[in-house]
Amino acid sequence: MSSITIIGSGLAGYTLAREFRKLDKQMPLRIITADQGDFYSKPMLSNALSKQQTPQQLVNTPAAQMAEKENIEIINQCMVESIDRDQQVLHTSQGEFSYSELVLCNGANQIKLNIDGDATDEVMRVNSLQDYEAFYQQLQGKKHIVIMGAGLIGCEFANDLGNAGYQVSLVDLAPQPLGRLLPPQAAADLQAALSAQGIHWYLDNSVSAINHSDDGYAIELCDNTRLQADLVLSAVGLRADTGLAEAAGLACQRGIVVNEFMQTSDAHIYALGDCAEINGQLLPYVMPIMIGARALAKTLHGEYTAVNYPAMPVMVKTPACPVVVCPPPAQQHGEWFEEIVEGGVKSLFKQDDKLLGFALTGSATAHKQQLSRSLGQAAD
Repeated sequence: MSSITIIGSGLAGYTLAREFRKLDKQMPLRIITADQGDFYSKPMLSNALSKQQTPQQLVNTPAAQMAEKENIEIINQCMVESIDRDQQVLHTSQGEFSYSELVLCNGANQIKLNIDGDATDEVMRVNSLQDYEAFYQQLQGKKHIVIMGAGLIGCEFANDLGNAGYQVSLVDLAPQPLGRLLPPQAAADLQAALSAQGIHWYLDNSVSAINHSDDGYAIELCDNTRLQADLVLSAVGLRADTGLAEAAGLACQRGIVVNEFMQTSDAHIYALGDCAEINGQLLPYVMPIMIGARALAKTLHGEYTAVNYPAMPVMVKTPACPVVVCPPPAQQHGEWFEEIVEGGVKSLFKQDDKLLGFALTGSATAHKQQLSRSLGQAAD
């Protein structure tokens, strides 16, 4: 009998399971996950503190309830060790599981920097509910937090920690926050708003050493600046988890390579979410996961459906300065045109007169829908 197995119980895995169950109530559907398998919203991890939410309150639906509600077999606390593609069998820490169709939704791993010092193993990383629970416990009684990385996650955590009353210092190699997403004026607007909240910036810089000290951690930056912190959080980025796929001989580059049907180089194996690479792009955001899951559910049901991504603006959770960005396509030639408006910055990325992307801060975020509809057309 045909069956579908999903590896991973994050947003991609559970959204796919839910979408498939709308089409087929009975086909055996299994999720194998390394953690508890509780359903929660991972994007909410970076703004839970100011909402005074405990890790337990972030769980939307416990695993047992998800299993009953969606008619899913959930194998939790289970590590998948290898994929036997010839026999279509998974070898795991809890035995062997066969599959007809397999979907890899195993996400991405936090990048770990090579830093000197005797306290580098104590740097915190938040990439799951379990990570957040450990971070939450360590925060109790602390005051000053140093965050490595001023990208999307680093800025969101900085805003959240600042709102919750912590002193925050942000360190990043780039000369501005959200260096890969925002043009200069928009980045300056975000930086100013977070600075007004008390965030301290150490840009064009990086951490060279983290050592224990009597008062927590002594942090040395590359320009010889020294900081004292009670806790260090790394938010320097994610790398698609391709280890299992590579070991199975699937085509991988920055992520697990998939076609327009989210299908890997093996016709019976698919990939979705942070681990997948489509058209040379990694799309580790909520909207492409939701859109991809709906298309893949139809494909797995026998109705081959190519994923078709519309404009997908990314909303950065920095209430001090709301940010919406729709990055231009990779390697696309063009130029940013920035306009300071009352209460924000409106930035358009154009090639000749064609709008290919935008970045909006503050009051300018009101233009999100209009600009999304205008992408690929002549811009005002």
